Amino acid sequence: MGTGDEVVEIESLERSLLPESVTGDQESEAVDEPVLYAASFGEMEEEFVKYQTAQWVLYSLVLVLAWGIGLFMLLYIPVRRYILRKDIRSRKLYLTPNSIVYKVTRPVPIPCFGVLKKEKHVLLPSVADVVIEQGYLQSLFGVYSLRIENVGLRRPPSDDLQIQGMVNPSAFRKAVLTRLSNMRTEVFSRQVSAIEDAPNSKILSPSAWRSPRKLDVVPPSGDLALLQKLEEVGSSVKRVQSLIEEQHGQASETAA
Repeated sequence: MGTGDEVVEIESLERSLLPESVTGDQESEAVDEPVLYAASFGEMEEEFVKYQTAQWVLYSLVLVLAWGIGLFMLLYIPVRRYILRKDIRSRKLYLTPNSIVYKVTRPVPIPCFGVLKKEKHVLLPSVADVVIEQGYLQSLFGVYSLRIENVGLRRPPSDDLQIQGMVNPSAFRKAVLTRLSNMRTEVFSRQVSAIEDAPNSKILSPSAWRSPRKLDVVPPSGDLALLQKLEEVGSSVKRVQSLIEEQHGQASETAA
């Protein structure tokens, strides 16, 4: 890779390209909602850059053996490290009462052509879980990956928000899960209060259950005509039955 003097020269070149660091108050941007928790990335800058550089070198060596393209990737390392530093210094991750806000501004692969800005809002009701991962290479540098999984089976895994290089991701995960629990408790409390505040007129009293009243239901015109015909048929059947019973009674008296 190079001698120690070359590494020092690369780091000094990166720091000369990067602007002077500012305080946390100047870095923070206005958020529409109050911030419940703000994640930090600055303390993990060196470890994150080293991890990404090691990963880049491994890919480069593989490509050198395969097609020789990895040689250009090795020459690109100083620019790559500059982009990584700009990336992690611009990251902002907030937890608000209703969503998770992630903002980042990173240079394009050729920094002289500008920057890419990304801002993503994840609504808390759509969060299924917050997963913390650490691979073998990440464990060597103490870097963690945090993935916010979305609710629903139709969404692809690439739609999940994935962030690396966060300081103390367990605290952020705990803050998100605590807020989700509080939101569910608030929803349940509102439902219970709505049931308790329902008007008593909508609830039948015990006397109404013991002596229910007959409801006046007005059937449609066609059904009304059918009911009238059925009543007429029923009355006719009753008259015929009564005549048969009279005749049967007279026949029995005659036989006696």
